[in-house]
Amino acid sequence: MYEITKKRRVSAAVTAVFPKEVLKQIWDVVTVMTKAKQIVVSPVAIVFSDDYTDDECYGMMIQGTAAPAQEFPIAYKGDKPFLGHAYILIVKDRPKTISIDFSAANDLPDDLRNL
Repeated sequence: MYEITKKRRVSAAVTAVFPKEVLKQIWDVVTVMTKAKQIVVSPVAIVFSDDYTDDECYGMMIQGTAAPAQEFPIAYKGDKPFLGHAYILIVKDRPKTISIDFSAANDLPDDLRNL
């Protein structure tokens, strides 16, 4: 599950909202947790704290009731307009890819929903 050799895919909507530096660090967390065998279910959800500093924000990986939630810092000094929207990202393990997309629970504006 979540083999690091699989292709990675990020939806166009997620790419439009999240800076690539932030997405790279999310992939890094998925990789580290996979190597440590800490991801035990698919899919997993990633939520974001509205708290941040000038050079850091925070995410949390949630695996339902299968494992405790894991908080992680994201080093990022740029503008953070992706925070404050209660966005939930879903990381799915598929046969040939690992993908990141918005959760269906997100209330996305039309411009993102139609990407």
